[in-house]
Amino acid sequence: MAMALGAAALGQGLARANAEPAKKSSFGFQYILASALYGKMKLDQILPEVAKTGAGAIDIWCLPHGDQREQVDAMGIDAFGEQLAKYNVKLGVLTRYPLGALKLGDEMKVAKKLGCRMVLTGTGGPKDVAGEDAKREIKAFLEKMKPHAAAAEEAGVVIALENHMASLLATPDSIRYFTEFNTSKHLGVAFAPHHLHDWPSEIPKLIEALGSNLVFFYAQEHGKGAKQAQPKQDELLQLPGFGGGLDYRPIVASLRKINFQGWLEIFMHPFPRGVPILPTASEITAAVNKSRAYLEDCIKQTA
Repeated sequence: MAMALGAAALGQGLARANAEPAKKSSFGFQYILASALYGKMKLDQILPEVAKTGAGAIDIWCLPHGDQREQVDAMGIDAFGEQLAKYNVKLGVLTRYPLGALKLGDEMKVAKKLGCRMVLTGTGGPKDVAGEDAKREIKAFLEKMKPHAAAAEEAGVVIALENHMASLLATPDSIRYFTEFNTSKHLGVAFAPHHLHDWPSEIPKLIEALGSNLVFFYAQEHGKGAKQAQPKQDELLQLPGFGGGLDYRPIVASLRKINFQGWLEIFMHPFPRGVPILPTASEITAAVNKSRAYLEDCIKQTA
C-alpha cells in the first residue's frame, strides 16, 4: 500500500484552518511545529513549512526523534539565527530529552541567545509513582529543581517537563502533586494525553487541575501505539482528527476553561523513530493541517 496520502483527504477542512485568525479577545491555540515530524530533513526544508501549518514557531528536536538540534550545532548558533530570519520563523522551543531536567544549563544559554523562551525535557525516574510515593517523590524532585528554576528565570526561559510513561511525572497523582507543590513560574508541565491513555476520563480534569502550570500541550493520542511497525493509516491514528478515538472536545473545553495560552504541538511518533511521518514535507504539512482543522472545529463546537 502506498504511504502517500491523497491531497483531498489530508486537505479536508484546510480552508477553515487557513482562515483569518480569531480576534485576540477570543480563545484560540498558539500552534508550534515539531521538527521531528519531518524526520532528519534539513532545516532549510522544514522552516518554510512553519507558516504553512499556521504555526507561530518551530520546536527543534534532537536525536533520536530528529536531528535538527544537531544540525544547529553543525552550522553554528549564528548561522541558525540567520536561517530563522531568512524564513521569518521564531524559535519557540528546544526539545532536549537526552539532557534531562538537571542538565539544561548550557541549553538555556543557547535558548537565551536565540530568543527562545522554553526548553522541554522529561523528569526521569523513579517511574510511575502514585499515592503517597508520588507526593514524596514530586516534593523531592521540585526541591532539586530549585537552582535550575532560578537559572531558567535568569535566562528568561521556562523548563517544560513532559508527563511521560515510565517516568516520575506519569500518573494522575504525580501530575496533581506537581501542581500542588510547584512554586516556580519557570517550571511547568508539557501535557501529553498520549501518555495518559490508561486514564482517558482524567485528562480534562488534570488540565483544569494544572491551570497555569500547563505550559505546553501535545495534541497527540495513543491510537494503536508507535512501538512496532504497522500500516501507515494505523500509525497516523495518533494525530487529532485521524480517527484514533480520543474526543478532543472535552479536552478543548478544559483548555478554554483555564485560558491556556501556551504552545500547542500537533504530534505523533513514527516507527522507527527518526524517520519522517510521511514521505514528503508537503504531505507532512497537509497532515498537520488536517489535524489543525479538526482542533479548530473543536474550538467552535465548545464555544
